[in-house]
Parts: sequence; structure tokens; C-alpha cells
Amino acid sequence: MKNSPIANITFLQENRSPLLQNECDTAIRDLTTKSDFHLIHQDKPPYNIDLDIQDNRLVMDICNPDSQQRHSFILSMSPYRRLIQDYFMMIESYEHMRLTATPEKLQTVDMARRGVHNEGADLLIDRLNDKIEMDHETARCFFTLICSLGMKRGLIG
Repeated sequence: MKNSPIANITFLQENRSPLLQNECDTAIRDLTTKSDFHLIHQDKPPYNIDLDIQDNRLVMDICNPDSQQRHSFILSMSPYRRLIQDYFMMIESYEHMRLTATPEKLQTVDMARRGVHNEGADLLIDRLNDKIEMDHETARCFFTLICSLGMKRGLIG
């Protein structure tokens, strides 16, 4: 049974590592099945959400399919740049180590990745707090998608 206010999410999906692809697939599934997400003083759910990065800005277009009213939220990506770089460094470390490292070392890298993930989610919640209400797990899912977009738009490296 679907229990999410998010009906659909679209964003540029291109080639990515199997681990990141799995994380993006999981994030989209979680956002469209069990997220806690509501526009403050705006249309009621369900929402269709388009994510993109344009000119170093996250563009989040949200539409209620019933009213066709569109709300756009634009955030600078500058505060996310270091977090995205750290996130991908952790993913790369994990992928390089997963065949040879001990479970304890893999767990350490994964815990560090989760810490960066949590920091990105907290930043997103803080930056949208007067526009969008969302729980921490929902923000973590959005941060996964933001990282994927950031990689494609050259915000890392």
C-alpha cells in the first residue's frame, strides 16, 4: 500500500556505479512509497517532483497533478559541494575495499558515508525549513539524488 505524498520523481539518470545506482533506486522507491514530505502553506499531496542542477543551483519543481500548480525552489549547490565530494570519496573507498577489506573496515567506511549523508540531509532540511516539511529519512533520500545530480553536473572532482 502506497503511503507517500510523493507520486513521482524525475531527474537526469545516466550511467553511474552499481552501488550509486542501487542507492538512487532505493531512494526513489522510498520517496514514492513511504516519505514524509509536505509543502508549507501550499497544495496538498500528491506531488510530482522534478530535480535538476542548473548554473550550480538545485532546482526542485513540485507540481500537484490535481491543480497543476507548480512551485519552484532554487538552492545554491555551494554548501553541498564538499559534502558531495566526501560522499563520493566514501563510495569509491567502499567499492575499492569491498573485495579485500575486513568487514570491520567496510563498516567503518560505511559509517563515515552515513555521517556525510546525515549532514547533507540536515542541511537540506534546514535550508528548506520555511518552505517544505520533511523528515530526516526523506531528506536522506533527496540527498542521495542530489549527489547523483552533482556528480553528473561536475560538482565533484
